[in-house]
Amino acid sequence: MTSRTLRRRLHHADVDGRGHEHLETSGLDGLNEPLLGNQNYDNRRSEGCQLDDLLDDERRKEHLHWTFLFSQLIAQWAQWFANIVIGPGSIVGWLFTLPSAAQNRQNNKLLRASLSPLQEERLRNLRQRLDVPFDGSRLEHQDALMQLWRLAYPTKELPSLKSELWKQMGWQGSDPSTDFRGGGFISLENLIFFAQKYPESFQRLLHKQDGTRAEWEYPFAVAGINISFMLAQMLDLQSGTPTSEVGIHFLELLKEDEMAFDNLFCVAFQMMDAQWLAKRASYMDFNDVLKSTRTQLERELALEDVSSVKDLPAYNLLKR
Repeated sequence: MTSRTLRRRLHHADVDGRGHEHLETSGLDGLNEPLLGNQNYDNRRSEGCQLDDLLDDERRKEHLHWTFLFSQLIAQWAQWFANIVIGPGSIVGWLFTLPSAAQNRQNNKLLRASLSPLQEERLRNLRQRLDVPFDGSRLEHQDALMQLWRLAYPTKELPSLKSELWKQMGWQGSDPSTDFRGGGFISLENLIFFAQKYPESFQRLLHKQDGTRAEWEYPFAVAGINISFMLAQMLDLQSGTPTSEVGIHFLELLKEDEMAFDNLFCVAFQMMDAQWLAKRASYMDFNDVLKSTRTQLERELALEDVSSVKDLPAYNLLKR
């Protein structure tokens, strides 16, 4: 058994993604919060606590008043100090900021110079796809929705564009177009690609056939939109040329495979479901599972011997 095979098997066991987890949720127009929420509603308070609040209310108001005045004075002094002593216009500030700014410019120049014409073209095409919002009035987008239905349910009759039947696929309402928001048209393309390229895995996830499932499962289609959004954030694809470590590594994958983003979407979806089962998650845990999925995917993308999506350990979870 080679060391690479052994490493992959060990890596598959780490589906919990335990470690530092972080997920940015800003940057794409129209979607700056997760589509699936995780909230606690606990409004119970004792009568004693309510009485204490009433008795202390005036004292708190007076304390906040003086605290506010004091903080304003501190803020004004700090602003003066920053502008005069170490601000951008001062000599000290100039000395501190010049090296880092120059370094950033140099790094961006080196990165752009290292991209091949093929990488530049594929990155440009991918960013153009990311910029297309879903538009339910466009015939092309309507046809794509119907294509996804036919791939998901080949023996069922096509529903109308607004129908309760769409909820079977995991849309949150009778009109799928309302669920895209910042996910854009590319998220629908990702789902269609998944259904065509890996139909067995697609069907198993759609119908929740693997493992012991929760009573309140994640909605399949909306989960796919979240995953597309997460990948665009993680790979730093909205900032021109990616500058993050994982984004730069993705450019190498893009050089080998024009559809690297779509293939990575399929891996991430399958990985997310594995995380879901390992954590015994339910609907309200979706955002935590998505964060763990991102952490695990970043780990795999950082492996030295990964030069294509097929080299990712989690790729072996996919079935055609």
